[in-house]
Amino acid sequence: MFITLASGATIVLSSFLLFLVQPILAKQILPWFGGSSAVWTVSMVFFQCALLAGYVYAHWLQARPPRVQRVVHLALLAAALLTLPIVPDAVFKPAGEADAARGILALLVVTVGLPYMSLAATSPLLQRWLSQAVVPAQQRQVYRLFAWSNAGSLAALLAYPFLVEPWFDSGIQSRAWSVAYGVFALACAGVAWRATGAAGAATQAHAAPATEPVPGLGLHAVWTLLAMLPSALLLAVTTHMTQNVASIPFLWIVPLALYLLSFMLVFEGRGGRGWYLGPVARRLWLLPTLAVTVAMAWALSASNGVLHIRVAIPLFASGLFLVCMVCHGEMAALRPPPQHLTRFYLCMALGGAIGGLGVGLVAPRVLTAYWELPGLLLAVTLVGLLAGWRAGLGRWSLRALPLAAALAGVGGVSWYGLEYVRAQHAGSIASARNTYGMLRVTQAGSGDDEVRRLLHGTIMHGEQYTAEDRRRKPTSYYGETSGIGRVLATKGEAGPLRVGSVGLGTGTLLSYARAGDDYIVYELDAQVVEAARRWFRYIADAPTAPQMRLGDARLSMERELAEGRPGGYDVIAVDAFSSDSIPVHLLTREALGVYLAHLKPDGLVAFHISNRYLDLAPVVAQLAQAHGLVAWQVDDSPVEDHLSFTSWVLVGRSIPDPMQEAGWLLAPPPGAPLWTDQYNNLFKTLKF
Repeated sequence: MFITLASGATIVLSSFLLFLVQPILAKQILPWFGGSSAVWTVSMVFFQCALLAGYVYAHWLQARPPRVQRVVHLALLAAALLTLPIVPDAVFKPAGEADAARGILALLVVTVGLPYMSLAATSPLLQRWLSQAVVPAQQRQVYRLFAWSNAGSLAALLAYPFLVEPWFDSGIQSRAWSVAYGVFALACAGVAWRATGAAGAATQAHAAPATEPVPGLGLHAVWTLLAMLPSALLLAVTTHMTQNVASIPFLWIVPLALYLLSFMLVFEGRGGRGWYLGPVARRLWLLPTLAVTVAMAWALSASNGVLHIRVAIPLFASGLFLVCMVCHGEMAALRPPPQHLTRFYLCMALGGAIGGLGVGLVAPRVLTAYWELPGLLLAVTLVGLLAGWRAGLGRWSLRALPLAAALAGVGGVSWYGLEYVRAQHAGSIASARNTYGMLRVTQAGSGDDEVRRLLHGTIMHGEQYTAEDRRRKPTSYYGETSGIGRVLATKGEAGPLRVGSVGLGTGTLLSYARAGDDYIVYELDAQVVEAARRWFRYIADAPTAPQMRLGDARLSMERELAEGRPGGYDVIAVDAFSSDSIPVHLLTREALGVYLAHLKPDGLVAFHISNRYLDLAPVVAQLAQAHGLVAWQVDDSPVEDHLSFTSWVLVGRSIPDPMQEAGWLLAPPPGAPLWTDQYNNLFKTLKF
């Protein structure tokens, strides 16, 4: 009993730390890699591959003699302790065009590689040792410890946005996690010593159990496939939500929490049967899963792919959960005897890593659009055919309904998938994709009203008339009555301007450039610069060629200050969006301090805060107050074609008189928290 409880407690603690470290580190390195959702996607790929490494190690180690297992595992724990604390080294900050994915992976390997691998190996190792130490009748119950493991993981994910992130800065989070890992290492060492000893004693005291046949390659392939689909869909759905809403831990954590919950439900329950096994349970899960899969395929192109957050998040989250229940449930139904459990977990981790690598690293490099999401939804309906076949347990009358539903699901997903493909190609003249997301150039209208648009994900990032006599006209978010348009007109009355632009888009801001003006553009994504030069004319038509500084704007500005090269800007326009998400590191007290160091004494910082999902005005107001500055909000609702509603907040020591008629003084609400590099919380800004 003691071994069982100690093993269970150690497994829960290891899983808690395993999943708590993911948002802790991902949030810390967000500012280093442009604040985009790609940071979470690539981090997830690393964590899945590290999990696979831990399971490979566990599968190898459990076949060694008990004494060798003890010595090797204690050595791994000791080596992992030497890498603490988990504080990312600034040497990994990228420069210029450095490959973000490669940099993130290298950073995580060095920072948390060994501790994470040892945590990952804990659950399968202790389960295997425990199965050898208990009587044969109780051996199959050790699979319940996998449900406990996922309960610990789920607790960590839920604790982060509600208990950890709001109250503790990132430095405290890293140090506290490192201390907790030390406690785990001591507990794991003790349990490993006792459990391997008990397993060896049990082997000597009892006759060796009958050897179960090794599962065939076909079953290994099925386990791997059933693990791969939910893993790939997890990353695809998370990317879809974070690219078009915000790169915030809450939207990273919800899908992952549901993914883990499905493991808990299918491996927990009376007799270890879980909540999925049995023909009736299968049908109860399968039918709504097929329906919501079709709904997800519909949502990809509904409302031009920009469903409201109140619809999009519940739909995709519930769809992901149901798919995970079906795939993980079928996998649980095919689990082997505990003698081969490390082999089973190894296939599970291999499938997860393949799914993660495919969506996180391969797809952005070989696909020009998000084709993986509709493709995965179609694959899920095909798995539904398998589940429908198994639901009847040999009786055609019971198979008819789930099989018919699965066939209808295949047809529905195929139809809406083709609609999505047509929507992606409608009016498109170019598309490209990389780690930071997908770009499309579209063309619409005719004659003098023909325009080209640049879309990042589903969000328009600028447009331009193609007619030669109109292509210098400012459009979209940069109209003459917008906040930035008024600032440049007012400041330009005194003479040539020096303007810093954080974010390029199509280069629309350059339509305000005059002879003698100096525009410096900071752009994270080389793909955006290439599209702006090739398909739009704002850069080519500027009276003076703008200076392009590739890489994260804040890191570039910090390097310039360190080298003694302040910008001396009259205006800094901060308009760097990744699809519709906000790079948080550009909206902190420290970030504003960097902008001010580059600004002339009478200069202004203009923040573009127009957003469907987030209310950022209080955040900017609090930043201004922290620096003793004035914040002035200017909203604009133009009636002309190809001009959008905009909200700009101007921050400076004072606001020019002509500007004061167009907006109002923005004061932070009482008790509004100040965003810093160590503390920020986008969840509280969501517009539900």
